[in-house]
Parts: sequence; C-alpha cells; structure tokens
Amino acid sequence: MSTSGEIQSPIGASSHSFPQGKSLASTLGMVYLDQLPEPVPPRNPVRGDFDRIAGSWGRQFLTVPIGGDDTHVVVATADPLNVEAIDQLRVCYERPIKVVVTSPSEITKAINSIRTSLMSDKSSNLSNSGKKDDGDDFANQLKIDVTDSDDDDAPIIRYVNAIIFKASSERASDVHIEPYEDRLKVRFRVDGVLYDVASEEKGFQAAIISRVKIMAGLNIAEKRLPQDGRIGLKIAGKEVDIRVSTVPTQFGERIVMRLLDKTGAVLDIQQLGVEKRNLDGLVKLLSKPNGIILVTGPTGSGKTTTLYACLSYINKPDLNILTVEDPIEYQLDGIGQMQVNPKIDFTFASGLRAILRQDPDVVMVGEIRDTETAEIAIQASLTGHLVLSTLHTNDSAGAVSRLLDMGVEPFLVSSSLLAVLAQRLVRKLCSHCRVPYEISDEELRELILDPAEITSRLAYRPGSGACPHCQGSGYSGRLGIHELLLIDDELRSQILQRVDSNTIKNSAVRRGFATLRADGGRKVLAGLTSVEEVLLASHDDIS
Repeated sequence: MSTSGEIQSPIGASSHSFPQGKSLASTLGMVYLDQLPEPVPPRNPVRGDFDRIAGSWGRQFLTVPIGGDDTHVVVATADPLNVEAIDQLRVCYERPIKVVVTSPSEITKAINSIRTSLMSDKSSNLSNSGKKDDGDDFANQLKIDVTDSDDDDAPIIRYVNAIIFKASSERASDVHIEPYEDRLKVRFRVDGVLYDVASEEKGFQAAIISRVKIMAGLNIAEKRLPQDGRIGLKIAGKEVDIRVSTVPTQFGERIVMRLLDKTGAVLDIQQLGVEKRNLDGLVKLLSKPNGIILVTGPTGSGKTTTLYACLSYINKPDLNILTVEDPIEYQLDGIGQMQVNPKIDFTFASGLRAILRQDPDVVMVGEIRDTETAEIAIQASLTGHLVLSTLHTNDSAGAVSRLLDMGVEPFLVSSSLLAVLAQRLVRKLCSHCRVPYEISDEELRELILDPAEITSRLAYRPGSGACPHCQGSGYSGRLGIHELLLIDDELRSQILQRVDSNTIKNSAVRRGFATLRADGGRKVLAGLTSVEEVLLASHDDIS
C-alpha cells in the first residue's frame, strides 16, 4: 500500500488477464463456484501468521485459502493456470491442495472478509506488542512505519484497514475514533445508531490517528486545530469516498470518518420511497421552467441524495444543468459541478453568481446558508431558471419562516417558491425477524391516522434475538418519510402577510396536506417501519 492511503482491490492490483472462469474450470475438470462460502482459513504451520496470504500475496495472485483441515487445504483462485501460486501454498501448508475456481470479485470479497475477521486479532496483537509502560515508544516507532513504509503488513496500517473494511461490510455510515483518558474507542454508526466496535490502549492512540490523517492528506503535526480531509478508496470493487473530520479534545484528537458508497447510491427518483401522490407532485414540479424547489431536514436526512435523484431525472442533452456544492458527493455525467472553497472566497453566493453567467436552465445550490445566497437564488428563479436547493428546518412550512427571517422580502418568497419537500430517515424493519401485531387506536392517533378509516390493523415491531441479518437490532437499512408542501395561491397570500409556520401548515392540512408523521404512519401500516421510529423522527404540531 502506498502512503497516499489508496487501498486497491485485488482486481485492480493484478495485471493478469483471466479467461472466462466457468469454461476454464470445466476444461480443467475443476469446480466453479459463483459464490464462495464464508472463508474459514486454516492456520499456516510454516509461516504462522495468515495475514500476508490474505493480503499482498493473495491480491497479487488472486488466490486465497478458504477452508480445510489436517488432511488438505481448500484454495479458491481466479487464475487456475497459475500453477506456481498453488505450489507455493502446497509447500507452505505441507498438505495437499484442493482448488476451486471463482470470479476475481469473489476472491476480493473473501480476502476482505478474512482481513475484517482478523480485526480482533489485530487489537490483541497491538495490546500484547509491548508493556503498557513503553506504549508511547512503540507508538512512535509505528508512526515511522506508517509514514515511511510501503509494507502492507505494518500493524497500525493493518488495523486501520481492518476498521474501514469492517465498516464498509457492515454498511456503517460513520466511523468514530474517540480518545478518552485511558482508552481509545472505535464506534460505527449503522442505520443512524452508534455501536461500540473496539477499545484500544492509550499508547496506540497517536499511531492510529496519525495513520488516518496521513490517508486523508492532513497535517499530522497540527493537533490544536480542527481539520477536514478526504480519502478515496476501492473496497471489494466498490468506490468509497470517505470524508474525514478531526477536532482537538481534552484527551487528544477525535476523528469522524463518513463513508459514502458511490456505487450504491440511490439516484433514481422512483426508488426514494416517496409516496405516490407526493412523487407525482414532485415530478410535475421538475418540469417547470422556473421557480425554487427546496428540500429540508436535519444533517444526514438524505437531502443531497434527493436533489441528485431529481437532477438525474431531468438530466437531458437539451438542458444545461450546473451545480455548486460543498462537497461534491456524487459525480453526475452531463452535469457541470463546482465545489465551494471558502479559503479562496469561493462561496455558494459567488459560485451561484458565476453559474448564472453560464446560461443555465437548471441550477442546484448545495445549501442556502445566508441571505446573500437566498436572494441570488430567488433572483435566478425569477429570471427563468429552475433552482433546487436545501435548507435546514424542522419541517416544510418552517422553510418559509426561515427565508423571511433571513431578510428576504415576502413578495420575493411568494412569487418564486414552488414547493418544499421535508424529509427524515427512519430505520426499516428487518424482514427476517419482524413480529406482527395489532396496532392500537392510540398508536393510530399518534400517527395522525383516523382509526375509523383503517381497514387493516396489522403492523409490525422489531423482533428480538440474534438475527444474523440485522445483528439482533430488529432493523436493517433506512427509508425516507416525506411531506410535500405545494405553494398555492392561499399560501402565497399568507406568506405576504408574514404568518407563522404553524398557521401555514394548519392551512395546508385542511386542504389535504399530509405531514411527515402521517406519511410515516402509512409506512408503518405497510410493514416497512415501526411506530417508535416514526414518532422519534417526526413531531405533531397540528392544532
């Protein structure tokens, strides 16, 4: 591995060209497996440590032991013609080798799975590498290995790689590395909930944090100021972008890594989970030639993903679509994207001004943060541009009050704003262990649903026990709940009168507007999520 932090998958690491696996296996009289079982590699009696075979060597030859016993070793390979690699393993293990053939991607997955499973061993190795009293000296020595060595087997490099592999395999959105008085704690955020993953001795804190900072291109000597960086990785054939943030705390630097799987992003507007009536309204709005569409919600609620899906939906050769973002999370083909850089005074406002000189049809502004940006976006919408952006508010009606509080004139808001889509993310019930039950009248009323109008009382709650599909949590994945506030003539009149957000929302509800909680209630009855999740993600302020 290079010191730049680029982790290449085995497919990218090999220069071999592989024939069609199935036909080659058939010709050689070997078994071909479309999918490898979970690897349980045998211990190597000669070399002792299995890491290198499941590391640099395995990546080079796309070959990895996946099982066996005292009589033989089962080896999976994507290149069965490489007899030399198989012979090396036969000598190494001093046992007969049984070869199965599979695809390069399956070899990649097996290697990553093995290295992830060894994470706990790395933790133990770190703790036993020296006495606690000389931990700082050991950490300092490791820092030299990290910065100067290309050796993929350096302990701290292996440990950090294992953390990232494990986070990716468990669908973690964030990795937290948190220093405390006597320990260094590692936690993952999965489906919006933090879980403890590992706890290391204090002596290894400096080396682990230095490794992450080097991968992110940060200044390892600067420990007093917050820093931000990015890591671009390829894990098991998937491109993963990691945004790294460090902040100084009482016991050392705290790191949060946000993982963004570029290949797994949902950029299809039909797959966002928007209820049909709201989706039809949103699609109709996207055909408008001008006006502003806002997406609101807290950080991490999927606003940017929704905007990208909207842009992908309208992306056609006859439209000039430009964006200004911070940061650019997904690269969209056929769309001009710019990233703000406050260090050189390239802000959302200055970027938006520049975009308007590029003859755009559609403009996307990553976030409206200040009055200047808001006013330029509104002027752009009034001069024949469709503008999409985000705003941090609790609900859709709150977006109107927020714009007015920024100092934007009411007549500009009422004449330019088309709609506001508010959203939250809730955890999906695990389909393998969810438990059916009859929902009560009280729960229905909490979800703003009329018990008299409900024909089926069947709902689900999270199951209990050690379900392997959801790690015993009862939930797997997340979905959005939404509310779409369309700005009609009555709401425009209320905006001109500067009425509060609750009045706007109540007025819209009387004309059929469905709130976040009501949308969540329908998804509870559809068996997608639980009552508790919806109540936590939304609030009822309808009077």
